[in-house]
Amino acid sequence: MTNHWNDLKHADVLMIIGANPAENHPISFRWILKALEKGGKLISVDPRFTRTSQMANVYGQLRSGTDIPFIGGMINYILENELYHKEYVAAYTNAAYIIEDTYSFEDGMFSGYDKDKRSYDKTKWAFKKDEEGKTLQDPTLKDPNCVFQLMKKHFSRYDIDTVIGVTGTAKETYLDICKTYASTGEVGKAGTILYAMGGTQHTVGTQNIRSYAILQLLLGNIGIQGGGVNALRGESNVQGSTDFGLLYDNVPGYMQVPTTAETDFTYQGFLDRITPKEGYWVNKPKFYTSMLKSFYGDNATKGNDFGYDYLPKLSAGRNYSFMRLFDAMYRKELEGLLLFGSNPAVGGPNAGKEIESLSNLKWMVAVDLFETETSSFWQKEAGADPASIQTEVIFLPASSSFEKEGSVTNSGRWMQYRWQAIKPKGESKADLEIVHMLARKLKDMYKNSSNPADMPMKAMTWDYGESDHPDIDLVCREINGYDMKTKQQVKIFGDLKDDGSTCSGNWIYCGFYPENENLAKRRDSTDEGMSNFLNWSFAWPANRRILYNRASADLNGKAWSKDRVGIEWNALEGKWKGHDVPDFVVTKGPDDPTFIDPFIMMAGGKGAIFASINEGPLPEHYEPYENPMKNSFSSVQLNPAVQFGEEEMNAQGDVSKYPIVATTYRLSEHWQSGAMTRSQEWLAELVPHMFVEISEELASEKGIKNKDKIVVSSARGEIEAYAMVTKRFKPYKLKEKTVHHIGMPWHFGYKGIVTGGSANRLTPHIGDANSTIPEYKAFLCDVRRAK
Repeated sequence: MTNHWNDLKHADVLMIIGANPAENHPISFRWILKALEKGGKLISVDPRFTRTSQMANVYGQLRSGTDIPFIGGMINYILENELYHKEYVAAYTNAAYIIEDTYSFEDGMFSGYDKDKRSYDKTKWAFKKDEEGKTLQDPTLKDPNCVFQLMKKHFSRYDIDTVIGVTGTAKETYLDICKTYASTGEVGKAGTILYAMGGTQHTVGTQNIRSYAILQLLLGNIGIQGGGVNALRGESNVQGSTDFGLLYDNVPGYMQVPTTAETDFTYQGFLDRITPKEGYWVNKPKFYTSMLKSFYGDNATKGNDFGYDYLPKLSAGRNYSFMRLFDAMYRKELEGLLLFGSNPAVGGPNAGKEIESLSNLKWMVAVDLFETETSSFWQKEAGADPASIQTEVIFLPASSSFEKEGSVTNSGRWMQYRWQAIKPKGESKADLEIVHMLARKLKDMYKNSSNPADMPMKAMTWDYGESDHPDIDLVCREINGYDMKTKQQVKIFGDLKDDGSTCSGNWIYCGFYPENENLAKRRDSTDEGMSNFLNWSFAWPANRRILYNRASADLNGKAWSKDRVGIEWNALEGKWKGHDVPDFVVTKGPDDPTFIDPFIMMAGGKGAIFASINEGPLPEHYEPYENPMKNSFSSVQLNPAVQFGEEEMNAQGDVSKYPIVATTYRLSEHWQSGAMTRSQEWLAELVPHMFVEISEELASEKGIKNKDKIVVSSARGEIEAYAMVTKRFKPYKLKEKTVHHIGMPWHFGYKGIVTGGSANRLTPHIGDANSTIPEYKAFLCDVRRAK
């Protein structure tokens, strides 16, 4: 989240798209209700009329996979009617930047496309530079090759009639949404966009979120109270896990993993490749070197490039995302797998094929609270022949969140400590203990090795105590970072060095652990203003609650609105003051020639309306991998940058055989793959059966009654479930035809107190062109009554 949960109450309009917080993030919804109590408006955009929709002022029906047309039409409406925040757009975004003449867009395709590689040459979309290397700009925004004019031309194709012919939204409703949300472009108003997996789990997921960001930049809604683009994380520490390098191509702090490419042969070559020439990321060598020192301590010296050669390298051009790993298992290229709280037999796309892939492993370790479908994939009850599966499966019992201590980072980037409530059951242990014990054992096994390949393990420091339970205080101190000579804690990431004199396990968390105090444990509920609660926990970076808060003030440093003061320049005191931690040096005023613009992580400090993403610099609609109609905006059906994996995993259904659009979602009563909740008596009793929501009209066509047992089939397989005939889904009247849409929870499997068909037996094994997150939210199926 650019903002945070408490801040939602300051929004004048909240648009929730691709999320259902009333049901899936119920505690967060209290802050949304506070906004409504103050007169705010709530817009719910969803394929299904949800509990969130029930609380909304306006509900917009949306066919799964059509976010870009929906938002693109809103952008067009705002531009046509000049409802954007003109001063903000001109000063704080890259709208004025001039694009090279090599840029073009025609029939759904940008310039520079390589059909064989399914990728673009992004240099064709570069910003035009002068002789000194500075980006050329047109402050009037009138140059035909400036970002603003190219964006305007691009989205002019997203007229209202074409948009609703694709999304299935009623015209009057769509116009109401455009008008209501566009009102937040007025100075003094604020609008926020909230999204979750409904926005990301598509072949165009990254561009969906980009479209939200463009809309917010046009309206001046980034950096202000009640604004922002806010991701609703579905697990208590999803934010924290990605902060600490969960993604395969990241190390902690959202920095790149080196590859085997020639540019990365040396540490300096790698740093030269990943470090931009401008923006705050110019400090990346300081952050990276300090991280290497935290990994390898005194074994990381300037003479050995601070242990850079010890780091594992990604094979150049290879993708190591979730789906590609299962492709490799399918081809028998991987021998072993460790799973921590992961249940791909229920949660993975095309789950049937992923289960087949597991049987090609030599060994697998499952760490979980209960026996899961994945840990028992080899058993007869799973439909397997145990004698034919040679995979050695080891199950390690884990502690639940209530049985362990440590910090978690919530959606709003707040790092909060949680104390142990009860002792773990039996022999179960916390993940931290399991990893700690494993690391110490491996260190001991390799300590006398002379094999150069074993040096990374030997060089790695692991000084968190000798007992099975690591000293969390020592872990926290290393994450924060300290001076290698004095051992004094680093106060803030600005103090990190690239000469090996400082260490820090994660630069964005520098400052949470000053001397003798863990700020994640702070619980001072005093509100200094705007509900930022600066003394409650720690928010990265630097305890800043709203990112890019320089944008909450105009070019002279004066708040856009006296009723919405984030920070502003106090000329008398010579510093920025307000209700948040400034997103820059506090004593640098607007007239300082070295002062940078609000979006400090971006080149030039400008918000990126135009950005080089894999499928193009501006969001463009492409239909999902499986779709019910032709693309109304071009002749290109599928995102041209999507990469295909193993052919055997990629079965594709055709609308002639599978005419119904399907999506998956979550329930309040069950959690993720259901491994925890389906084994808990009370929750199992609340929702004891797998069901599918179908409209009254579709039920009538198929001769299905409420509670009938039905079969849902796709190109990947079929499952049985019970029919929930409901008004929450309606047929979609699209440009070419009427299309039915169904929805189903994905929590069920064959283990636990209650069991049921797994929705992900039906979903396709294909994903986004940037993140490769699977396209769970839009696929084709058919429905029939069970015999």
